[in-house]
This record gives sequence, C-alpha cells and structure tokens, in this order.
Amino acid sequence: MEKAKVYFTKDISSKGLIKIYEALNCDLKGKVAIKISTGEPGGHNFLNPNLIKELVNKLNGTIVECNTAYRGKRFDVDSHYQAIKDHGFMDIAPCDIMDEEGDMEIPVNGGKHLHGKNIVGSHLKNYDSMLMLSHFKGHAMGGFGGALKNMSIGVSSKAGKAWIHSVGITADPDEMWGHVDNQDGFLESMAEADKAVVDFFGKENMAYINVMNNISIDCDCDSNPAAPEMEDIGIFASLDPVALDQCCFDTIINSSDTGKKSLVNRMEEKHAIHTVEEAYNLGLGLREYEVINID
Repeated sequence: MEKAKVYFTKDISSKGLIKIYEALNCDLKGKVAIKISTGEPGGHNFLNPNLIKELVNKLNGTIVECNTAYRGKRFDVDSHYQAIKDHGFMDIAPCDIMDEEGDMEIPVNGGKHLHGKNIVGSHLKNYDSMLMLSHFKGHAMGGFGGALKNMSIGVSSKAGKAWIHSVGITADPDEMWGHVDNQDGFLESMAEADKAVVDFFGKENMAYINVMNNISIDCDCDSNPAAPEMEDIGIFASLDPVALDQCCFDTIINSSDTGKKSLVNRMEEKHAIHTVEEAYNLGLGLREYEVINID
C-alpha cells in the first residue's frame, strides 16, 4: 500500500524548523504565503515569532491571516493588526490580513455542503505558493487544529468562516451561530474548503508543517486557553496534509503521556478525525504514512 512520507524531529527550535523544511525537498516558488495563527490576545500558546523567524525569512515569506468570525480582538482589521504587532510577528516579516480588502470565491470541486464555493481573503490571489505552518493543539469545535483546519478556517475570510461553520447555510458571522449543530457536516465542510485551496495553488505549490508544543486542549483562538497537560513532542512535516494530520492525531492517541486524556476526550467527543477522513475521500492525500526521523 502506498504511504506518504511524514518527517519528524524532536528539535523544536529555529534550526529544527529549517531542517525539517529542507527534508521536504520542495521548492515554494514566487511570492510565498506563510499561514499561521497569530493568536487571540490573552492567549499565549501560539507559535513564537522567534521560533519561525529564520524559516519565514529563508522563504522570503509573508505571514498571512484572516479576520475571525467571532467578535474577539481579531474580528476587525485594525484590532487584528494590533494583535499581530503585539504578538511580535511584525518584527520578523511582512504581515497581511488577506481579507482586509474583502473576499473572493474559489471553486470547491466535489463535496456536498459548500455549494461549489469557498470564500477566502481576496489577497490570496497575490501569492504563488503557501506554507501551512500550524500549531497542532486541541480545538473546542473541531476537536483538534492542524494543517487541515489552518488551511480551511484559517484561509477563509470572515464570511468564509461563517460559510464553513454553518455548513453552507450563511456567510453572516452573526447568523452562523444558529447553524452550528451539524458537527460532521462542519468537519466535512472544512475538508471541502481544504480541497478548494489545494486546487487553487496546485499540490506542487504547497507544504505543511505541524509544530506539537504547548499542546492545550484549546485553540490559539481562545483568549484564555487551558494550560497544556502534555509534554512537547516535536515537529512533523509533509507534502501531504492528510497524512500529516493523521500522524499527529495518532501520535496523541498512542502517546504514553498521561496528560493526553483531556485532549483525547475532546478529539473523540468532536469526532475530530472525520476531517481527515473526508479530506482523504476528496483525494487530498493518504491516511497511510511512514515517519522519517531526521534527528
């Protein structure tokens, strides 16, 4: 059976991040978008700017984000840029809120919920390739957040986030909260949005890294996240987002760390692996993988 390659290092450092990117042996061309979570003010588990600076600069990359669909401190452009500045990302690289000038639709080829469209920040068209640089952790709605969530919810505009969360019912962020009861539909909608982004750039123009540190059961979008209960694990990377998230999920499930219980319970409660299952069904990658240790 064909297996995807997933690379791993225990070295959670600038050097480790560079090393694992180079192990991918990919060439992200043109103007490179580095998609991260800039972190909701009050939270503190988001990727440290000093950790990612060297890699972002190596790629001559632009850190990209989109506004949130919940009314926090990243809901509007001005306060979101302030958060990005306060969290230190403007000190290391150019930063771009991709929906600051509105959004655009890109096609979803396949799927059953998003009616053939994903709504993303309009600045997405300014980039030639993208690195999904994700902090792998829990999430209150998705169960966990890794490459697939970062590429779907993270790349979607405010309206696009509402579109995915409501399973293609509304693009109004305030109305979406009345339509968030279809959990599997939400997870499937994220996978559909993932397919739209991959099709937009082309598989050859994308790469994926998941950093497994500060592993809280809560997302970096939480202003008051639960304290991490697990020890840091390392960095995983792949050219296959399905295999990457499957590997990180399996790593948590199979860990001997007794602190995993809360996160495992959250992932199981939210049926988190279903996003991976649906992304596989949509042809975005393989669920079988081999881990290649680069330490």
